[in-house]
Formats: sequence, structure tokens, C-alpha cells
Amino acid sequence: MKCTTPRELSPTSTSSSAAVNHRCTAAGHGVAPSDEVKTETPLSNKSTPSSPQARKLTLARRILSPGRVSPISDKPHSETSLKKTQTTPNSPKLPLPSGSRSPVIDAKDDRHSRIFDVRLNLKGKNGGSLILELSSEVLIENSVVFGDLFTDYRKNLSGLCRIEVADVENLNVFRETIELMLDEDIEKKLLKIGVFRAIDILEVSEGIKFGRGVSSCLKYLEAVPWTEEEEEKLRILFSKIKLDDGTTTDILARLCSLDSVDSQQTLAKQLVWSITTCVNANARSELKSLVKGLLCKSSVYEKDFPDLNKEDIFAVCESCLSSLVSLFEEEASGTDPSEKSTKSERDKPLLERISKQVDNINWLVDILLDQQMAEEFVDMWAAQVKLLKIHENASPMIRYELSRVSAMLFIAMGTRKLHCQSETRLGILRVWFRPMLSDFGWLQRCRKGLDIKALEEAMGQALLTLPLSEQYTLFMDWFQCFSKNGTECPNLSKAFQIWWRRSFLRNSETFSLESR
Repeated sequence: MKCTTPRELSPTSTSSSAAVNHRCTAAGHGVAPSDEVKTETPLSNKSTPSSPQARKLTLARRILSPGRVSPISDKPHSETSLKKTQTTPNSPKLPLPSGSRSPVIDAKDDRHSRIFDVRLNLKGKNGGSLILELSSEVLIENSVVFGDLFTDYRKNLSGLCRIEVADVENLNVFRETIELMLDEDIEKKLLKIGVFRAIDILEVSEGIKFGRGVSSCLKYLEAVPWTEEEEEKLRILFSKIKLDDGTTTDILARLCSLDSVDSQQTLAKQLVWSITTCVNANARSELKSLVKGLLCKSSVYEKDFPDLNKEDIFAVCESCLSSLVSLFEEEASGTDPSEKSTKSERDKPLLERISKQVDNINWLVDILLDQQMAEEFVDMWAAQVKLLKIHENASPMIRYELSRVSAMLFIAMGTRKLHCQSETRLGILRVWFRPMLSDFGWLQRCRKGLDIKALEEAMGQALLTLPLSEQYTLFMDWFQCFSKNGTECPNLSKAFQIWWRRSFLRNSETFSLESR
């Protein structure tokens, strides 16, 4: 059947399947001429009765109210009341989609029932209404719900069948769905409508059992990409309705994964390993930002993503630390690069390879901090006796890379992002505070994204978390270094003053109060 869309009124609202309340009326007596329904002028007055356009207009039309021509308008109008007659006893009931009401059949005469024998009255949930006149063959061929209703009605009565659909969430979408019944190629029409609207039409089509519409919408939706908003709309729809169409499986395969939590954790581990071994510097930087954003607890993508496996992350950390030790030993001994390294790695300068491993470690620490699992790494870093010995003898232009790791941990402790036990804080400061004093000048010259002011402030705050006796030893080391090297040493004057006040002035006040 080759048919086109009738001219329709376009009221506003929002879509979904309608709560359906169908009322059918049959001809019983004659009506006055003034009660005749005057149809609007066709889109083209040049079409002949035998033309395809004339054929289309005999299948469906829109009227606003009895007694006048329907204007074309995008604004919603209230329906002018139709003359109602007495309800026929023993009205048949037809099972309808979930949330719908049963139809009521009335008897009334209508001279136009010979051509347009179905009048569809759509009432919006939020006000407004729309009336469509259709040929019954359109509904019988396309909608199980409306077709069964009309067939049931014809068994007992004849004449115009009025069907009322109440609580329509979006009159426009419902109208477009009915219009699609007149299209031979629905998918071609959907290309112009777009994904967002097609989802609404799918919902209405499923509600009125418009099989061709459901199938076409599913095929179209499966074949095109979605935005995140469209994807979420589809998720909500598929949580409300159940479809048996084979295409539904393909759509669901794009919406959800059947993989287990274990496979998600395995994938996260593989991604982390891949990045730490990535050769291309630009790609590595881009991928680090990408994966960190995905694994971050505050990420919009996190949702129900399981916590990272701590053992997996620490395994990567240990691998990077082991590589770092090997690189420093290579520098100290002057031997050739390890055979485990790739050719492209061996061709790069030693400093670049050391810097890469430090970047990897700091990136992993950043992930551990976000997951609140970094405290154990502080113990791991404090236990790097071999790296500490290498640091004492290594060239300053290389060894300062180790202090970049210490700097990140000091900043995390001083800014309250890292909560460590007293023994843990004391351990790392005893081991890596003095090397930091030695490397500070190089850190200033080669910052690589490091905030020097934040580092100075955090180092002072971290020192102030130790027992006063331990603070004394470390602050004295700083005082001597600062007096000798000036700006080549971190400025901890503010923290030093706090330590002095706590150690002497307030203690004196406490003792004097106790003596009283």
C-alpha cells in the first residue's frame, strides 16, 4: 500500500506510549447537515481522484472539530466537543497494553463512515488534543490493538468508529507514529526523524502493537551511533518494555556487557601494564590521562565499576622500581643496556629512560592516592635501600629524578591527601628528606610539572606531624643546608618557626602553669 502522511496538527508535549482509552461510536440515526464534518483542502488541489495523493488522502486525515475546516498549526488546541449519544448496553471490552483503559462503544450516525470509518481522538496528558480520521484498513493492517478493536466493533455495529486515546504524553509523537503506518519505507523516514525521536516512536509503536514500526525503529537504532543521552534513553526504555525482535539482541549487546567483575579488573590491570611499557611518549601521556580518568572514583564513568585490585597495581609498581634500580646500576657501572629492553628503548638516552620510569611510578601513585591505597607504597618507597645507596654516588643531573617520587609523597602527606601512621611518616622522612635537600636545586630547574611552592609548604607540614624530638633533628639538617645553599634549598622558615614555638615557648608556658 503506497500512502503518504496526511496534513496534521502538531501540538506540544513529551513522548512515550499513551495510556489508551478507546471509544467507538456507530451510526444509528441521521444527523443535521450542520453537524457534518468538513475536511480540510488537500495539500495539492491539482491531484486527480485516481492519483496516488488522492489515494493517500482517502486513508487518513486530521480534523479539529465538527463543522469547520482544520487549520494547519504548530500550536496545541483544545478539542471542540463532539456530540455524544447514549452508550450501547453490553459494550465489548478489549485487552489493551499495560496502563490502558478499556474501550467503550457508543452508537451514532455519521455520513462520512463510508470513507473515513475510524476517528482517532488523542487527548494529551498535560492538556491539548488531536483528532485523526483514518480508514480502518490502515489500522487493521498495522496495529494489533486498534485493528482488533475495530474488528470487534464491526461484528456488532457499523458506521463511524470513534477511538479515544487518553493520557498521551506527546501528541506529536503519537501522530508521527500513526503517519508511519502510511509509509512503505519507514526506515527512510526515520533517517530524517533522528535517533532521539525514533526511540519515542518505538515506545508508542510497541504500546499499540505496530509491528512494522517496532521492527523498523529497532533496525534503524541498531545501525546508527548514539550519543550518551540517546544511549541512556534507550536503557530506560528497555528497562520498561520487553521486545522479541531479533534486532533487540544486537542493541542490548551494545548497551550492556555480560562480562564479570573479574574480567573488568583484569582489563584494568592490562591497561595499566600496557601504559607503563608504552614506548611512544606522546601516546603514553595521552593514555595515562585517559585511563586515570576512567579509573578515578569521581569519574562520570565509574558507576558500578569495581575497586581496583591492590595487588595488581603494586605488582606494576614493583616492576617499575626494579627497572629503575637496573637503570641506575647501568649508569653507575657504565655497562650496556639490559637485553630485556627493546631496541628502541636501548637507543634512548639513559636520563630519558629513568625519567620514564619515574613518570610511571608517579602516575601509579596518583591512582593509589585516588583509591586511598597509597600508604603501603610509602613503606615500599622508604624501604628502597639500594636506590638510596645509588643516589649517594649518582650524578646530580640523574639522581634528582628519585626525589620527584619523594616530592609527590611529601605533597600528599602535607596536604592531607595521604594518611599514614606515625612510623610510616617517620620512616620516609628519615630516608628521603636529606636527599630532597640535595636535589632541590635540580628540581627547581627541571620541574616537569612540579609545584615548588606547594612542595616547600608540604615538606614543612609533613615535618610538623612528627614527634618534636624527631622534628629537631630534621629541622637542624635543613637549617645547615639552607644557611649554606640559600635558594638551592627549600625554604621551610614558616614551619621552623612553628616548631620553635611549640618546642620552647609553649613548653615554658606549660611548665610555669604546672609549677603554680
